[in-house]
Amino acid sequence: MSSQEVPRRLNLVGELCCSPVLQAPLEPDDALALATALKVLADPARLRLLSLIRSADGGRATTGALAEQVRLTQPTVTHHLGALFDAGFLERERDGRQTWYWVDTDALQAIRQLLDPAPARQLLTIEPRK
Repeated sequence: MSSQEVPRRLNLVGELCCSPVLQAPLEPDDALALATALKVLADPARLRLLSLIRSADGGRATTGALAEQVRLTQPTVTHHLGALFDAGFLERERDGRQTWYWVDTDALQAIRQLLDPAPARQLLTIEPRK
């Protein structure tokens, strides 16, 4: 790739414009975006992290607390949380030396609606990370 070529950016789940998968054919870019989002979710540690965060007191948790619960190193947990954040499944806020995470339920709802065979009245969208 030359220095003038811009790498093609993949669509995120929030940029999907089509109807649910079982209702109409997906466009190639939309299929890629959905597959990418599902790939992020298709990791047992990430699914566990989502469930731990969602069930935590106040629906928020820190990296350190999560690392203790899943018995993984803090850098590994940070990597998984970063992937979930980049895909739009988590929100985060820095508080001094700690980072708090919470689940973006709209992102999970968007995935559910795309896989739902019944027509949705209005598909939710999530904003892609800039």
